[in-house]
Amino acid sequence: MSLSSALRVLRDDVRAIFRNDPAARNLAEVLLYPGLHAITLHRVAHAIYRRGVPFIPRLISQISRFLTGIEIHPGARIGRGFFIDHGMGVVIGETAEIGDWVVLYQGVTLGGTGKQKGKRHPTLCDEVVVGVGAIVLGAITIGEGARIGGGAVVVKDVPPHATAVGVPARIVATRDPRTGVTRRVEVLPDPEGEMLRGLHDKVLELEARLSDLEEATQTHHAEHRLTYDALPESLWRTLYDAPRNGNDEEYNLGAGI
Repeated sequence: MSLSSALRVLRDDVRAIFRNDPAARNLAEVLLYPGLHAITLHRVAHAIYRRGVPFIPRLISQISRFLTGIEIHPGARIGRGFFIDHGMGVVIGETAEIGDWVVLYQGVTLGGTGKQKGKRHPTLCDEVVVGVGAIVLGAITIGEGARIGGGAVVVKDVPPHATAVGVPARIVATRDPRTGVTRRVEVLPDPEGEMLRGLHDKVLELEARLSDLEEATQTHHAEHRLTYDALPESLWRTLYDAPRNGNDEEYNLGAGI
């Protein structure tokens, strides 16, 4: 890469910060951004890496990691206009490929699965946005203009201009790139709402069971009282007047028990 090309790429990286970060007020502040430091050092390390120079690219990568908290393998291919917001904890693997005008937020991991050789890290097409703490694993492709929600774990391809959220990530919306209109594919997952609905259903079930038990108890008492009242008076008189072992006093003292 010639010096003029390198300067154009650096200019686009600076433009990406102004384009995506409303807190970027002037060039002096932007030059302090750790994401800009990390991508600039990576471009130097990647150029050396492509020439087959050993050790030096990894040394530059480790220095960058120490200074910025962002770890980018020298082998990763990154396009122009790349922006890492805040950046602490971002990890980008060796065979990752990132297009132009991509935005990553802090804590993003573009990782591999297993120890296989060859392509094992994600490919992010142009204008992809990956939210805070998202994890994108394997040799998958995130289509142009796609959005990955914060905390998502993506293990399958995401089509262009789609939004994926959740663990594992699911497509919840698509966006028309011409009009910008977003169409919902499904309702966003609501774990707390689902838990409350489950508790509500359980309370209704327990109330129904309690009502059945109360009704059964009342029926039983009614039948028992009916049987008690149906006994003839002569039988009660016979039981009351029955001899108690011939001695009422002994009976009262417990001898008849």
